[in-house]
Amino acid sequence: MKDYHFWVYILFDERAKGTYIGMTNNLERRMYEHKMGLDDGYTKEHNIHKLGYFEYYKYIDNAIAREKQLKKWNRAWKYRLIETMNPNWIDLADDLEKNIEFWKNKETV
Repeated sequence: MKDYHFWVYILFDERAKGTYIGMTNNLERRMYEHKMGLDDGYTKEHNIHKLGYFEYYKYIDNAIAREKQLKKWNRAWKYRLIETMNPNWIDLADDLEKNIEFWKNKETV
């Protein structure tokens, strides 16, 4: 049986002023796309490409629901959530493989 992985993530810009919330089935590929500017859109236009936070889900329905929930949050709530995983606001994509394995073991659902 295929093991599926879904990720909900939050990106931030250099000044931590703007955020972007997304969902993907391949976090490493998606971070590469954001960093290389391969998708035209909000993140490219506003230079939002630093990975601040992510969550792992086994089921796509749960990941989609969480993404929608986070998109409704105000900025302060999103920033507090980022700081639960990433208090120093570093780019978690810099060591993504290690970070994925660590957080996948804290599986959300």
